[in-house]
Amino acid sequence: MIRSSLDMFMELKAIDPNFVDAWGKPAVVSEENIKNLINKMGHDTSDETQLQNHYHEQERLHWLSLLPPVTVAQQADSYIIDICLPIDFVTDALIYQITTEDKKQIKQNIVATDFDLVAVNEISEIEFQCYQVALKVDLPQGYHLLEVFEKGNEEALTSMSFIITPSACFTPKAMQEGKKIWGSSVQLYCIKSENNWGIGDFSDLKVLLQKTADHGGDFIGLNPIHALFPAQPNNASPYSPSSRKWLNVLYTDLTNVAEFKSDQALQSTVNSPEFNDKLSSLRDSQWVDYQGVTELKLAILRTLFSTLNKGDKNTEKRLSAFNEYVALKGDALLQQAAYDALQFKFLAEDESLWGWPVWPEAFHAYQSEASQTWIEDNKQEVLFWCYCQWVTELQLEEADQLAKSLGMTLGIYRDLAVGVGKGSSEIWANHSVYCEEISVGAPPDILGPLGQSWGLPPMSPDQLYKSAYQPFIELLQSNMSHCGALRIDHVMALLRLWWVPDNATAEAGAYIYYPVQDLLNLLALESQRNQCLVIGEDLGTVPEGIDVLLEEAGVYSYKVFFFEQADDGGYISPAHYKNQAMAALSTHDMPTIKGYWHCDDLYLGKELGLYPDAEALAVLMENRVYCKQQILNSLHGHDSLPVAYNRDATQTGMDQTLNFALQTHLAKGTSALLSLQLEDFLEMEVPVNVPGTSDEYRNWQRKLSHNIEQIFDNEQIKTLLDNLTTARNEAVK
Repeated sequence: MIRSSLDMFMELKAIDPNFVDAWGKPAVVSEENIKNLINKMGHDTSDETQLQNHYHEQERLHWLSLLPPVTVAQQADSYIIDICLPIDFVTDALIYQITTEDKKQIKQNIVATDFDLVAVNEISEIEFQCYQVALKVDLPQGYHLLEVFEKGNEEALTSMSFIITPSACFTPKAMQEGKKIWGSSVQLYCIKSENNWGIGDFSDLKVLLQKTADHGGDFIGLNPIHALFPAQPNNASPYSPSSRKWLNVLYTDLTNVAEFKSDQALQSTVNSPEFNDKLSSLRDSQWVDYQGVTELKLAILRTLFSTLNKGDKNTEKRLSAFNEYVALKGDALLQQAAYDALQFKFLAEDESLWGWPVWPEAFHAYQSEASQTWIEDNKQEVLFWCYCQWVTELQLEEADQLAKSLGMTLGIYRDLAVGVGKGSSEIWANHSVYCEEISVGAPPDILGPLGQSWGLPPMSPDQLYKSAYQPFIELLQSNMSHCGALRIDHVMALLRLWWVPDNATAEAGAYIYYPVQDLLNLLALESQRNQCLVIGEDLGTVPEGIDVLLEEAGVYSYKVFFFEQADDGGYISPAHYKNQAMAALSTHDMPTIKGYWHCDDLYLGKELGLYPDAEALAVLMENRVYCKQQILNSLHGHDSLPVAYNRDATQTGMDQTLNFALQTHLAKGTSALLSLQLEDFLEMEVPVNVPGTSDEYRNWQRKLSHNIEQIFDNEQIKTLLDNLTTARNEAVK
């Protein structure tokens, strides 16, 4: 293939073969890998003519569109828009009309002097000229419609979405004034309690919020609480969901649903010895029994839905509220509900029909005639799954209201996964938005020496732009609801994503770039509207300059202590962390503090075959010993450990003194936010997730070692929490 053709196509699709790897070395994606990626995007790289034709067709469509589908701009006194016009229109009197989000209309003439010619092109013997036009108009922030008319003609020549945004994301006033806050993070499903049904729920979350606030904490950080696959309970990764717009219904505390409280017969069933035996078995397990929990909860949810639909005066008001919810949420809710219903239907017929890719072809899309007919014929079943979402969202809202009533600075801190699974409802309902033969992941880095492919098809930058970013906007709106902060997993996705073709290994991918400034502006708009602070998980292979963009956009960085090393190998003092950041000791993708210190993650990695050879493991082991010594040196150097505490890492095991000293040491730092894991309060060893594994390890199943009621009754832990609050208060000075 002629290089110029390939280069043109790569530019069109924002493919960059050059990047700097996690170790700071320049890397280049091979031409073979680039071609393979393009093939999986649906274009034949062996046919140069086809590539050229596609390129020129996209160019032609650009000129014929007159206006782009969307323009996103930070609020200002004037705005520059691009407009392409046939030469015959250039001398005509034109009018632009802006219909604001609140339905106000602004009209102005576009006079000849407003046009700044920037390009000329000829399509089908018609000359088009592209202009930049300065619009001097006072616009509120929000989602507006801009249309262009010929004077005297009531039909618009063209239109576009015109989105006006703030310049930066929201930060609470207390933090703007210098308050340093702390909170704990937890995988919600891991929580053990005296009352839950074998999986953490939103009532457990309320307890955590209350107890944390009592000890001076300001937030609880959660794993993604996205909708998973009730028909396939063991597909439990919160980072590979069915939909990021809806919730995991297993987090509902069924005993706290209004229908349960009014159903005496159901209460008797749940209080029976037989039922309590089931609950005890689910609660006592070291690992979450997703199959058992799901079967139990769905059976009760169906009874609750029947109670709602009795049609008596006791349920009339409640049923009316449910119907209002269904109407308000519209087609997006029906998509999720219908998918859950259909997945149960097909799996009941054939266990191999796990998701839409293997369903009968007529059902491969939500919009298909077969799907719509089935939905119409099975309204009550679809409404049942709408009900599951409703009661779950109500309980999340209650938890959020509790956090606010407690005066917590952030309260609930949610997590937005980077994508959805291939067999997800989100793709089933939005095929055009996703590149389905590609997975996002990461090139080889410290956490994943072989690279990572997460099995999550990426959104197409082209389709996002053509849809005026609506899928992205809806994601933000859903995930900024009922919380005070949102963590964006792999925040570099706003700039670029590592795309891995389905037929290739993780290292054989390439970076695809996204319109980062537009996405950051949209993030700022929804952040301010929802009063939701934004934290960007910026670990791994981080391109130069993205840190500046994120900081200017008001996005808080993510500083993990174990990665914050200076050039000489020593650990950077938390006193030197930047303010606009959240500090943490560990994450869900890393070992616990105790596991790290005892190298349990490295031994487990060896057992699971995660390292290319013995030499790679030996290097990691040697580095770990060195890092542990540097950590001890740093803690002693900052007087964070007793003077008499052992200074030789090779002779020092992880004990409570060292564990709690590490956490308090980080609390003294200058980052505005501090997040510590509940499992580290409990000095646990077993990780919740091992990156790069699926069936090799029981990811996303490990529970906490103690009930949450016991955690906050533990005197040593209570002292730790009080010390964290004191350290945070002193860090302000």
